[in-house]
Parts: sequence; structure tokens; C-alpha cells
Amino acid sequence: QIELVESGGDVVQPGGSLRLSCAASGTFFSINDINWYRQAPGKYRELVARINSDNSTKYKDSVMGRFTISRDNTKNTAYLQMDNLKSADSATYLCDADFTTRGHAGWDFYDIWGQGTQVTVSS
Repeated sequence: QIELVESGGDVVQPGGSLRLSCAASGTFFSINDINWYRQAPGKYRELVARINSDNSTKYKDSVMGRFTISRDNTKNTAYLQMDNLKSADSATYLCDADFTTRGHAGWDFYDIWGQGTQVTVSS
């Protein structure tokens, strides 16, 4: 059973910072792309940042220069450093990752989601 668990969400004032973590557990061969999404009430889920297996990254325009995604493969953990937070960043942040596993029949691929962590930016 592969699991992703997010942590680090909190209530913070505008201009503040948070670092979210996404920790993977279970049995797998590799973690490929890792994504951070967010969803605010009444809004669509949106991709915030992505980090590929080669550590290349991609960001939503509105967070470019404020958010930084990274990964520590030795800890099977990804991070989202969020600086200069704005009220518009308030949302539930969810981690999503693609896993490769090795079974008796060969390779298998799974897309796993975490449960999310709440970020509230408010004065």
C-alpha cells in the first residue's frame, strides 16, 4: 500500500511563509513526477507546482517567484516552500505523485493522492 501524507498547513498572515511536506510510504521502485495542487471552496482544483524525476520544475504563473518545489529522494519526501503568501493562496493543498512498482508480471504504475493540508492566509 502506497500512501502520501501532507503536512505543514497552518494559518499565516499575508506576507508570511510556510513549508509544506509530502511524505511517501510503502513499497515502490521509484517516484516519478510529484505535483502540488490546491483547491479552494467553490473553485476547481489547480496545479500549483510540479517537479519531475530529473528535478525540472514547473509553476503556476501566479506563484512563480514565491513558491519553490523540491524533493529529497533519500526521504521520499517533496516540499513546497511558500513565501510572500497572499489571501488568494488560501486553499487545501494536495500532493499527487506517480509511482513505479515492480510486480511478478512486470512494471506497474500508480497515481496516488494525499488527503491534503489546509493553508489559510488571513490577517
